[in-house]
Amino acid sequence: MEEFPALNGQSVSMDILDFPTGAVNPPHTHPCSAELLFFIEGSLDVGFVDTTNMLFTQTLKEGDMFIFPGRIGFLGIQSRGLVHFQYNKNDKESATAISAFGSANAGTVSVPMGVFTTGFDDAILAKTFKTNVGTIQKIKAGLAPNPKA
Repeated sequence: MEEFPALNGQSVSMDILDFPTGAVNPPHTHPCSAELLFFIEGSLDVGFVDTTNMLFTQTLKEGDMFIFPGRIGFLGIQSRGLVHFQYNKNDKESATAISAFGSANAGTVSVPMGVFTTGFDDAILAKTFKTNVGTIQKIKAGLAPNPKA
């Protein structure tokens, strides 16, 4: 709001997303909004999972648009913020997009961070992912912030 105060109270927001080569925006959700992505340069793999656990993916090129739905009617149930991702698998070219939201604060919940860094018991996660506690601890260690040098 500081950069463009006219947006205050309008229930919209935008962001410019830069994806260096190999960058991934891991599975996440915006609990308060759908997301409309307008692709500017490069190429980008995107996708979301709907309320029936079906994965929808597409490779975006310059000028393409993609929506990560925020509301899907299924048996009369309304959902917000479906899990989605973006991935620049190109190893030679960065990618840029403009992201728009139907909320002044769409919020972001990272699936990996929300599951592995918030204090879930290792035994619960091991059973959930059908693995062992050692594997869960390795995943948690890989997501832990790097100590300051």
